[in-house]
Amino acid sequence: MAETRIGIIGGSGLYKMDALKNIEEVQIQTPFGSPSDALILGTLEGTRVAFLARHDRNHTLLPSDLPFRANIHAMKQLGVEYLISASAVGSLKEEVKPLDMVVPDQFIDRTKNRVSTFFGEGIVAHIAFGDPICKNLALVVAEAIAGLNLPDVTVHRGGTYVCMEGPAFSTKAESNLYRSWGAKVIGMTNLPEAKLAREAEIAYATLALVTDYDCWHPDHDSVTVEMVVANLQRNAVNAQKVIQETVRRLSENPPSSDAHSALKYAILTNLDKAPAATKEKLELLLKKYM
Repeated sequence: MAETRIGIIGGSGLYKMDALKNIEEVQIQTPFGSPSDALILGTLEGTRVAFLARHDRNHTLLPSDLPFRANIHAMKQLGVEYLISASAVGSLKEEVKPLDMVVPDQFIDRTKNRVSTFFGEGIVAHIAFGDPICKNLALVVAEAIAGLNLPDVTVHRGGTYVCMEGPAFSTKAESNLYRSWGAKVIGMTNLPEAKLAREAEIAYATLALVTDYDCWHPDHDSVTVEMVVANLQRNAVNAQKVIQETVRRLSENPPSSDAHSALKYAILTNLDKAPAATKEKLELLLKKYM
């Protein structure tokens, strides 16, 4: 299987990439089970990429039930070094409007039931995560958005993504609390992905697609399911254009990333004395350090 350096995870509304050519669908097994769906391999702007529908193509998986470790491990198996994660979000700021795009640089973790590490079972690693998004990859994404001049879309560079458990949305009290913290958007999926991608030494960036204002907004009660679905569909069309342009820029000039050596000083366990079964399970992540 040819190596694929760029991966794409599509969130709510983005279940396929229409511009992909020479498509091959592959089922990948990992030590952490099966990914959310088959991975779709193809060429985009002449570059080989891997696409995964985060909730599966029929949207059957709750955020809490996503096989995050399998999804990231599958990308690593394919040779992915840069991972673009598209995600539907609610806005916590008046100036961040529905249909806008945000490229966050920080996360706040409000999840409760997620496994967000590959490690354990006799091997301990503590990655640096002060800057959870690869700034160089995020810059490519943000510049791709700006360069497209999409109608009705404003790009917001930087900001904090609150990752909540779900599947219910926030209470107004919670929404206002997150606003008091200065957060910009809220979603349910990207933080575990970002942590696992860092452990897998994959550069990770979020393309956050705003569907509506979170419930703090005085107009929120007038938001209907039909409006949200319509915004999801419009976001998906715009997101595909942005991803295509990002892939073109990445293939021409792949940036350096601190993520690509994230485990260099993170592993505290003497691997010579670590359990053989765990070393075998984590071989893909550890082999360059063993």
